[in-house]
Amino acid sequence: MGLTKHENYTRQQNDLAAVYKALGHPARIAIIQQLLDLGTCICGDFAREIELAQPTISKHLKELKSIGIIQGTIEGTSVNYCIDAGRWREIQVAMNGLFDTYVAGRDCAC
Repeated sequence: MGLTKHENYTRQQNDLAAVYKALGHPARIAIIQQLLDLGTCICGDFAREIELAQPTISKHLKELKSIGIIQGTIEGTSVNYCIDAGRWREIQVAMNGLFDTYVAGRDCAC
């Protein structure tokens, strides 16, 4: 049996691809921006700010949680979300590392 496609790439390449996939929806970017602006947000507040149904917001939050970029704490019947600072920095370093490998002025052979 052949290798799965994930086994052909490094852990960092797979992780970065998962991050980009999770961030690949404008609603998720809007959620991240709201968390960055406010520092924290209760799940129900997203639906009012982003104008999506609560189940849709929950689906997007689940995707962002799956890559560890946000974390949630339960307070009574509410879930309070915030950016996970350590994971945020880890993703920032990985993305910057990718972009920093570009050499400006290098001629393209295309």
